[in-house]
Amino acid sequence: MLSAFDHDDLRSALETAGWRCTTQRLAVYDHLSCAEHHPTAEEVYQGVRRIIPKISLATVYKALEALVASGVATKLTAGDGSARYDARSDQHYHLRCLRSGSVHDLPTPFDPDLIAKLDPALMQTLRQQGFQVTGYRLELVGFYDQDAVNNAVDGEGSAAQ
Repeated sequence: MLSAFDHDDLRSALETAGWRCTTQRLAVYDHLSCAEHHPTAEEVYQGVRRIIPKISLATVYKALEALVASGVATKLTAGDGSARYDARSDQHYHLRCLRSGSVHDLPTPFDPDLIAKLDPALMQTLRQQGFQVTGYRLELVGFYDQDAVNNAVDGEGSAAQ
């Protein structure tokens, strides 16, 4: 994972985008940038409450909105309307478990030429239709095999049985 913004850089990014840098926004960003997966607003709220017990869920949502609008975080939405947040600033891929809703980074390096490799004529076809591609996102969707997950957590593989 790329290193997170330090507080000075975060302050600058927020202020450049027209947002004030507050203690709450710093705490939300710190939690988000240290998360091992991409948390929901509720999960961020639960984590930040350990540091700022009186923070409200509404303040967390507003802080996340400011971070996304400032370009230091990304809102990852699912087809069901749910959202998770990502503080990684580099281009990368995700996987989403359809059972739990969890979203994780894939370790595969980002390939800016992937679309051309998948369908060499696609970009030209889209340009002819008046559509200009400015980027792409790739998210693998599926289900974790719970037995495999439990064995990996146990660290014992098939010997755990």
